Amino acid sequence: MFASHADYGRLEEDARRVLDPAVFDFYAGGSGDETTLAAAAAAWRRIPLRPHVLRDVSVVDTRVRVLGHDLAAPVGVAPVGYQSLAHPDGELATAWGARRAGALLTLSSRSSRRIEEVAAEAGPWWFQAYVLRDRGLTRELVRRAAGAGASAVVLTGDTPYLGRRRRDRDPGLIPEEVFGVNLAHGFDRALAEQAADVTYDDIAWLAELSGLPVVVKGLLRGDDARDCVAAGASGVWVSNHGGRQLDGAVPTARALPEVAAAVRGAVEVYADGGIRTGVDVLRALALGARAVFVGRPVLWCLATGGQNAVADGLAELADGFAHAMGLAGVTKVSQIDQGLCAPPAAGE
Repeated sequence: MFASHADYGRLEEDARRVLDPAVFDFYAGGSGDETTLAAAAAAWRRIPLRPHVLRDVSVVDTRVRVLGHDLAAPVGVAPVGYQSLAHPDGELATAWGARRAGALLTLSSRSSRRIEEVAAEAGPWWFQAYVLRDRGLTRELVRRAAGAGASAVVLTGDTPYLGRRRRDRDPGLIPEEVFGVNLAHGFDRALAEQAADVTYDDIAWLAELSGLPVVVKGLLRGDDARDCVAAGASGVWVSNHGGRQLDGAVPTARALPEVAAAVRGAVEVYADGGIRTGVDVLRALALGARAVFVGRPVLWCLATGGQNAVADGLAELADGFAHAMGLAGVTKVSQIDQGLCAPPAAGE
C-alpha cells in the first residue's frame, strides 16, 4: 500500500511497535511454514508490465462499477475479524475510513462490533459469511446484515477447518464477549465455529435467506469458479485467505488469470492477497479482476492511526493506482486488459 512495498514494510513495522506482540502475530501470521504468506506480495512483483506510450493521459478516470456500486476506484476493504484488538473503535473506525475514501467495505462475520453499529458508519458494504455448525446462527447473522443494508453476501469457502498457525500462541486472545458480540446470548462456542460440510448448495441457500447476490471467496481454481457460477454465485473472489489456510497454496497473482478465463465474463472477479501498491492494483485488473480488496494494510493503518489513517491509506492506494494507469498509458479502467502484462518467461 502506498508508493512501494518498502513503504508498506515500514507501516507494518509501525503497527508491530504499537500492538501487543500476540495481537500482531495473530494478524500477521500465516499457516504452516508460512510459504504461501511469504509468496503473496512477491508474486505480484514478478509480473512485468508493457505500458503504452504517446497517449494523452492528462485526465485519468479510476471509476468502476462493482456489483451495482459506482466506486471512485476499484479498491475495497477485505474482511478482517476482531478489529477491536487493533484499535478500540475496531470496525467502526474502518467503516468510517472506508466511507470517507469512497471504498467498498466487507464486514467480517467475526466482527468485534455489532453489525448494525458498523452499518451506521459504512458507505456501501458487503457482509462476509461463514456457514457455521449451527446454521441457525448463520441464518440470523445473514438476515441481520441484509436488514442493516448489506448489498451482497460473501461466502468464504476455504475454511472447513482453520489453518494451523504457529504464531497464534495465546488461546485466550479472543474473549468470549468479543467472539460472540453478534451471536445470541448463551450460544455454544463449538457450534459457532465454521462447518466442514459446506457445499455449492449453500450458495443458493444464502441467496434465498438474504435476497442478495452471493460472492464466493477463497477460489484458486478455474473449475471451482465455474461450479460456483453454475450454482448461482454472482461473483467470484480469488484469495488464499492471506496465507492463513492451506500452506503451499498458489499465490493469488498466479491463480487469478485461470479463474478469470474460466468464468469468461459471466460474473465479476475480485482478488486479494499481497496487494500493496497502485501498480499491484493495475496488475490485478490486467489479469482479470474487476476490483481488489486489502486486509492487513488497512489493519495496520487502523492500529497506527485509527479512522483517519484508514481513510488516508485507502486514498493513497487509489491515487497510486491512478498514477500507475497514467504511466501505463491508459485513462479508463475499461482500457486495462491482459495486453498490459508481459507473457511469463520460459520456465515460470
